[in-house]
Amino acid sequence: MIPSFHPHLDVWLILGLVGFAYWYVNERIRPHWHPLVPPPTVRQWLWFYLGLGLIWVFSDWPIHDLAEQSLYSVHMAEHMVITLVGPPLMLMGLSRPVADRLFGHRLVRPWLSQLARPVVAFTIYNLGMIVTHWPEVVGLSVTNELAHFGFHFFLFGSGILLWLPVLSPATTIPRLRPPMRLLYLFLNSILPTVPASFLTFSHAPLYPVYGEAALAFGITPVDDQTIAGLIMKVGGTLLLWAVIAVTWFRWAADEDRWDRIEKDLRTPA
Repeated sequence: MIPSFHPHLDVWLILGLVGFAYWYVNERIRPHWHPLVPPPTVRQWLWFYLGLGLIWVFSDWPIHDLAEQSLYSVHMAEHMVITLVGPPLMLMGLSRPVADRLFGHRLVRPWLSQLARPVVAFTIYNLGMIVTHWPEVVGLSVTNELAHFGFHFFLFGSGILLWLPVLSPATTIPRLRPPMRLLYLFLNSILPTVPASFLTFSHAPLYPVYGEAALAFGITPVDDQTIAGLIMKVGGTLLLWAVIAVTWFRWAADEDRWDRIEKDLRTPA
């Protein structure tokens, strides 16, 4: 059954501060950097707050309560939003001047530039997805508030690292070139299928902490974790492959445009 209304004030506070900080930096601090520094576009404002809003929806009542008390499939959907949906939208909402100031800060750039390297980001994200879905870790996350917050903070951070080689808005952390970007996204769509397969094809409950709560929704614990595996495998893969498709078509369009420019330059006037 759906838990009674229970707003998570810590979520409201943290995400509210992030949303306020985005507005304050762009409306109050940015104009003092340089009169020619442009503000974020309307689209960037929408991307950032859409990503932040989705994280809030999946981190607050009732989805969060269902994820932690009743259904592991909802728990998986929550993690997918925290890592694969919210972070890229928020990165797309950062303008280059703000991103350069933020990621290029002397206290941030030395360690972020190392963690955002494709191999490092790939390893952190995929190992994190495996470890945070280990039965003992899930049990700790559900029963310990501090551990729960720590795991979610790590998942969000690993999501930012995952997407920086693809969507970095800062010149201090350059994006991969399109061919390497395609390979990077493809590999990230393959590795999570291993833990997802264990969830999808297992015939025994892997998460005792969820017990029989799923029965209240008309499904068994095994069915619940099967759905979770499908969300992880199909949902995550489709999202990454959608980005692969967009990257491919944009790359092809850019190549075609450069070919036409070169042809025009070679054509006598």
